Amino acid sequence: MRTTDDDPPTRRRWLAGAGLLVVAARGTRGQPPRPAEEAPRTLFTFGDSILDCGRYNDRGVDPGTLLVRNDDALFPEFRGRDLAARRGAPLRLVHRAVDGATSADLARQRPDRIDVVAGEPAVAIVTIGGNDLLRGLAAERDDGGVRRFAETLERFAAALPVRPIVFGTVYDPTFGDDRNNFLGVPPAIARAALGRVNDAIRAVARRHGRLADLHAHFLRGDPSWFTNTIEPSLRGASEVRRVFLDAI
Repeated sequence: MRTTDDDPPTRRRWLAGAGLLVVAARGTRGQPPRPAEEAPRTLFTFGDSILDCGRYNDRGVDPGTLLVRNDDALFPEFRGRDLAARRGAPLRLVHRAVDGATSADLARQRPDRIDVVAGEPAVAIVTIGGNDLLRGLAAERDDGGVRRFAETLERFAAALPVRPIVFGTVYDPTFGDDRNNFLGVPPAIARAALGRVNDAIRAVARRHGRLADLHAHFLRGDPSWFTNTIEPSLRGASEVRRVFLDAI
């Protein structure tokens, strides 16, 4: 149907609006519109003790379990906000993160076969880099080690057949206070290395998923969020959960 200059103005406006609705329904460049994102059915965890910290608290709680189903008695603030509540159905947790892991361990954590039911949404969360820093990167003054870290993380992300992937930055258990330095490395050097590692994580997150900025959030925390100097405490596990939940 086409309009002419003889058409009443009201009718022309109606037809124009209808045309815009048709374009919107078809989506950008003739593509169908994106469906609303579904809550995940399966949650995968990869990486280090930021996600595998149940042994550091007397409840055996880690962020993945809290994301799937909150402990309402411990954390009433999150009642009804866990992923199971969003789905209205059980959610499966595939926990692959291992305390002490470095970026070199990520390939071993990735299962040969990702067990995801076809058509069902899933999400993977990753924390890595802290142990790489502890085992030498924190003392490096150039980008060589960080570049290799970034390449390893990139290969892992590209090969993982789960989307989205949410990458956590590495937090600073000193809260930015040089007096709390525990590394035996000059604070300025260690902080510069931490910044380069987190920049690498951000870059991979932009290409393959999303970012959970644990570093920024934990700078606003307090010592009760940690145990054994660097590990998430029970409260810390919940705060890690908080940041990932927002990103998911």
